[in-house]
Amino acid sequence: MRNVQFLTGFALLILASSLASAFDPSPLQDICVAIDEPKNAVFVNGKFCKDPKLARPGDFFLSGLDKPGNTANRLGFSVKNANVEQIPGLNTLGISAVRIDYAPYGQNPPHTHPRATEILTVLEGTLYVGFVTSNQLNNTLIAKVLKKGDVFVFPIGLIHFQFNIGKTNAVAIAALSSQNPGVITIANSVFGANPPINPEFLAKAFQLDVDVVKDLEAKF
Repeated sequence: MRNVQFLTGFALLILASSLASAFDPSPLQDICVAIDEPKNAVFVNGKFCKDPKLARPGDFFLSGLDKPGNTANRLGFSVKNANVEQIPGLNTLGISAVRIDYAPYGQNPPHTHPRATEILTVLEGTLYVGFVTSNQLNNTLIAKVLKKGDVFVFPIGLIHFQFNIGKTNAVAIAALSSQNPGVITIANSVFGANPPINPEFLAKAFQLDVDVVKDLEAKF
């Protein structure tokens, strides 16, 4: 009887341990190739930590998000980051922020954050925003017009966008659930890949004429 209790307890411990260790830490960069020789290591998953006793207020501080970004570009938008690159104290804390400025009819084009969910708050203006679900949910568009004070969530990894539909400038602040969310702008990644993706392949994938694809690749 005692052996049965011991084996039962041991089995439960093993099960609990396997459940506790079944989730890997989220990747904090695009790739992290394993190597056998530590002296050749350049990156870890995240950043190396300084001695906590040497931490200073400046490690946790960033100014300037009150100032508008330069939207004089072909898309009419600007992003100011507040992630681990600007605030070293964010390392391992799993959060970051951005300020996004939009010129009239400017847009933050379709993109995805491979490592973060985003929650966006409109501070000024009117934005049309949305995201597209995965193939399993039939690529459904979930979109809404937002005004000052409205909040919208973009789930991790899903393609999403923001478009200023107003005649005045718009401003938003977004928080993201990673110290380094990453960003993949769809058009840039597909048509601006380096080296370029074979235009005949893209023509078939997007059901376009090859010359149209070559023209798009030349623009990106």
